[in-house]
Amino acid sequence: MLQISANLFLYRDTCNVYVVRSGREAVLIDFGDGKVKDELAEIGVEHITAILMTHHHRDQAQGLPKATGSPLYVPHSEQELFHSADAFWQARAIYNNYDMRQDRFSLLQSVPITGTLLDYETYTFGAHTFTIVPTPGHTLGSITLIAEIDGQRVAFTGDLINAPGKVWSLAATQWTYNGAEGVAASIPSLIDLKNRQPQLLLPSHGEPMPEPEPAIDLLMQRLRELLDYRRENPRMYKFLAQPYDAVTPHLLWNRTSMSNAYVLLSESGKALLIDYGYDFRTGESSGSDRSSRRPWLYTLPMLKRDYNVQKIDVVLPTHYHDDHVAGLNLLRRVEGTQVWAAENFADILEHPAHYDLPCLWYDPITVDRRLPLEQTIQWEEYTFTLYPLPGHTLHAVAIAFEVDGKRVLVTGDQYQSNDLYNYVYKNRFRISDYVQSAALYRELVPNVILTGHWDPYWVEPDYFDNLDERGKALERLHHELLPLEVVDFGVEGVGVWISPYQSQIDVGESITFDVEVLNPFGYTAKAVVRFIVPEGWKIQNDEQTVQLAPHQVHTLKFRVTPTVPVRRARVAVDLEIAGQRFGQQAEALVTVT
Repeated sequence: MLQISANLFLYRDTCNVYVVRSGREAVLIDFGDGKVKDELAEIGVEHITAILMTHHHRDQAQGLPKATGSPLYVPHSEQELFHSADAFWQARAIYNNYDMRQDRFSLLQSVPITGTLLDYETYTFGAHTFTIVPTPGHTLGSITLIAEIDGQRVAFTGDLINAPGKVWSLAATQWTYNGAEGVAASIPSLIDLKNRQPQLLLPSHGEPMPEPEPAIDLLMQRLRELLDYRRENPRMYKFLAQPYDAVTPHLLWNRTSMSNAYVLLSESGKALLIDYGYDFRTGESSGSDRSSRRPWLYTLPMLKRDYNVQKIDVVLPTHYHDDHVAGLNLLRRVEGTQVWAAENFADILEHPAHYDLPCLWYDPITVDRRLPLEQTIQWEEYTFTLYPLPGHTLHAVAIAFEVDGKRVLVTGDQYQSNDLYNYVYKNRFRISDYVQSAALYRELVPNVILTGHWDPYWVEPDYFDNLDERGKALERLHHELLPLEVVDFGVEGVGVWISPYQSQIDVGESITFDVEVLNPFGYTAKAVVRFIVPEGWKIQNDEQTVQLAPHQVHTLKFRVTPTVPVRRARVAVDLEIAGQRFGQQAEALVTVT
């Protein structure tokens, strides 16, 4: 044990393990191989209050299976790499792998966790309070813990910085094939850390740094030079200086986010955000698991400073996709922001596991106010109307309002650039969607259209004619290409859906599934619906029959009782209509504990 101050100790193991003492108890920062447990009595510690992990790598965590009985807290976005390591190792792609993250440098077996460390939150363990600061770089989910210990402001930085001007690993900063995303992410993380004015940096590898500012500055200088030579992220410093651009004086565009976020400024000092996904983009990893997608609130201090914003009052998403909503829970928890969502996708935000849709966020998002469609809504001095905007996804809206004398329409991802189709069949696309959206745009006649991933578009005179022409062409081609006159399952090509798509229940507990059935024929027909469950499961009635009118959609209910523990057991629905067998068109996943 190396004593740093009266109640702060360093134990050198596979990584630096820090011990923060409170009488006969202690908090451990990281755990290494776990040998620290054998040395705690030397400093009078009899009990571990908590183990707090800065990131998931094995050199930080390999001893955790020995930490039986000690409360374990891990970074929220990396939680599955601790409590579900077995599932991770079974699912991780090995062949033809382009995901260069070091997620395989993680635990070889699952360990139970007590809780997760949420970004920006403070936690008190023993006599000390720790603030969780998101510092992506070494890993996407890395955190720094800041605490006042023995009269000194200390930062436990994980592997963000190793020594003045140095990092422990550059390989860890490559999140994609030939990318330097972690290098780019490290720079804003280091700026944020520096601005919090720690007096002592305590890295996971290396020596304590009692002069944080020059150590950080030298590292940022070298990382920036590396990015310059790689010709990566050349706009980052420009975005650090000015993340927001004015569309009109009271309407701002966040240029830094993965999907565009917009800010409406009120004279009262309040702000309303439209969409808020991944703020301050430094590059995406190749994965799609939770540990590869992390929101933060990086540009909000600059928004408040530069535009005199006193409160982030409301956030209003255009649709449910993760790049538009990933940060909503953060806003709600940290800023007290209310989430207002349209009635046609609010339930998807609140119950994502119920739906078999692309781009769902991992956690439920509480909706504070469900907004009706095609009715006026007031916020401060502004009046909004939300219109259904199927196309890119069935569950989306266009948001219309006026600001600074301009008619604005925010349209999410409906079109690529100004007018190119951006439809995804799995998003419940329908053949006439782009005919409908062209008509809506023409009816509303916006001056400017704000999209999810492209620059604001100031509408030109022939724009609406072009949209109308393209929408009709798309509709015509789908009619020509599909045998809809014989079997009309629409462009999705299926006639049955199961909800909830994912569920988790206990052995012996029952679950009821809603099964939505579509008659694809232009005449009344009998549908025979068979619910398929694993062998040994109980089901009250595994076959139901219903008479359906032409193109009618009807919902049936099936009650199922699993009998053994299993992860992601598959259930399915087999569909027969008018004597024609369509097979098991839909499935759902059930985890039984």
